[in-house]
Amino acid sequence: MNLKLFKPLCIFDLETTGTNVAKDRIVEISILKVNPDASRESKTWLVNPDMYIPKESTAVHGISDEDVKDAPKFSEIGAKVMEMIVGSDLGGFNSNRFDVPLLAEELLRAGIDFDLSKFKLVDAQTIFHKMEPRNLTAAYKFYCQKELVDAHSAEADVLATFEVLDAQVGHYDELPNDIAGLSEFSFHSKFADLAGFIGFDEDHKEIFSFGKYKGQRVKDVFQKDLGYYGWIQNADFPRYTKKVLTGIQLRSKF
Repeated sequence: MNLKLFKPLCIFDLETTGTNVAKDRIVEISILKVNPDASRESKTWLVNPDMYIPKESTAVHGISDEDVKDAPKFSEIGAKVMEMIVGSDLGGFNSNRFDVPLLAEELLRAGIDFDLSKFKLVDAQTIFHKMEPRNLTAAYKFYCQKELVDAHSAEADVLATFEVLDAQVGHYDELPNDIAGLSEFSFHSKFADLAGFIGFDEDHKEIFSFGKYKGQRVKDVFQKDLGYYGWIQNADFPRYTKKVLTGIQLRSKF
């Protein structure tokens, strides 16, 4: 194994009802946990999203309403998911922009706290796009010299993603082989909330990246216009974005 792990790495993939982080739900989640000694364990759950699965989404991942009608809801498996990933770092393919934010939404919706600061995040897609811009199927063929069978099956995708990530570390001499270094390399831009609503300025202070206060520090905005905080909390923003803003608001009181 080319990767140097100091703690477990959980590679995970979600199949969902759509691509709206705040509204869409998980229909399948697969996690491959790789330990520092290279031993592995994996788990895949079908999930009843408690909503209609659009036919356009079924066309992508092959999971229909019929397939999940008897599956547990995420609230029933959320504790098991959290138990598997706690104490680990997280990795995936396009995970920083989609899978991690949506997983955070589902965990918070289920009443399970998710603190992003406790995880290093590694996105094999970002590494791939920086090195060889394409997609997972092409990445698997390029780095592993294999054809990806059953693409968009969560289990097949997580296995392929881990092999790609491990092969990337072996392929590029300039690429770090530890999770901290790969996590740093995986980010195009860093946001406090992953969904991209809260960025950082040159002093690493949180700023709004949207709306009438774009570019202004969140703490300063809340001190002069607390109603803006209330508006966001009642609007259709991701739960993790609201959680981060609540933390900033509490800090701004001191």
